[in-house]
Amino acid sequence: MLSLSAWFILFATLLALPLPAAAQSALPLDQIQLPPGFEISLYAEAPSARSLALGAEGTVFVSTRDIGVVYAVTDTDGDLIGETVRVIARGLDLPNGIAFYEGDLYVALRTRILRYPGIEAQLDSPPEPEVIYTGFINASAHSWKYLRVGPDGKLYVPVGFPCNVCEDSPDYGLIMRMNLDGTEPEVVARGIRNTVGFDFHPESGALWFTDNGRDNLGDDVPPDELNVASEPGLHFGFPYCHGGTIPDPQFNGGRSCDEFAPPALNLPAHVAALGARFYTGAMFPPDYQNQLFIAEHGSWNRSVPQGYRVSLVQIENGEVVGYEPFAEGWLQGSQFWGRPVDALVMPDGALLVSDDYAGVV
Repeated sequence: MLSLSAWFILFATLLALPLPAAAQSALPLDQIQLPPGFEISLYAEAPSARSLALGAEGTVFVSTRDIGVVYAVTDTDGDLIGETVRVIARGLDLPNGIAFYEGDLYVALRTRILRYPGIEAQLDSPPEPEVIYTGFINASAHSWKYLRVGPDGKLYVPVGFPCNVCEDSPDYGLIMRMNLDGTEPEVVARGIRNTVGFDFHPESGALWFTDNGRDNLGDDVPPDELNVASEPGLHFGFPYCHGGTIPDPQFNGGRSCDEFAPPALNLPAHVAALGARFYTGAMFPPDYQNQLFIAEHGSWNRSVPQGYRVSLVQIENGEVVGYEPFAEGWLQGSQFWGRPVDALVMPDGALLVSDDYAGVV
């Protein structure tokens, strides 16, 4: 048992159609199972919360997807509750990806990337955004983006395949990077069905990303993936192969799975692995340092649901050596009351988790 309890803070949010007031104030947090010494509490209401980004002054920026808004959450009195939630942008087209860097907030939409300069000093009157990139194709499926700034100071953003599974295309299934002003875009990885979460290893700088496996091959095939783009130019197999060893029955095209970069870890099928974040805080025990948390959003078409949890991936010398649940309980039997989406390490070492389904703070 730890002598100092660590706080694991959950972003609990509303559906587009709010829950009744009684349900909003009574989330069953006692159902969340955590390692000994950890605690969970609610932090802020952010309806439809998706991706998370941390400002230099402690502002937590929260994206959405379908409702088209971006929030700024502040804890003004230091009580570990984000009591002030501002809508700083609205009417956006799938603003799932957000990143904060050197005072500016970047928001990735379906077809473009916006920049809100000097945003933390203007939360009550946000500036008009600058459009820095307009090169994405207007697609339907998997067109929401993720966004991070890498250790090289460049923006990284994925472009998912616009389908469950379809023919390969140079325009889709990739992760690209560009300068902060949107110039010099280039592809750094291919063969990726749809990643909605990635992070850079704190020591090596390698890009680790989740990838959602295709549907309609059964309950247990194919796996979701955790991949490592240790160098630019790797191809991770989609649509030809899944999980490193499973040829696609329709789109394999005679390709050998050995041609492609194998997953660092095959995750359970259909857990919908989304946000991935390396732990770099000082609050958790030392064994958690530089280990990877994954938000598993949960299956939608598996006969027995799985996922709906936050998992921990243990990594040593660039290799996965362990994988286990860290926080689970959003799924009770075949019913769920929450769906984790993204994770964020706070300045005090707490871990925030966004939930686009659950309720209120």
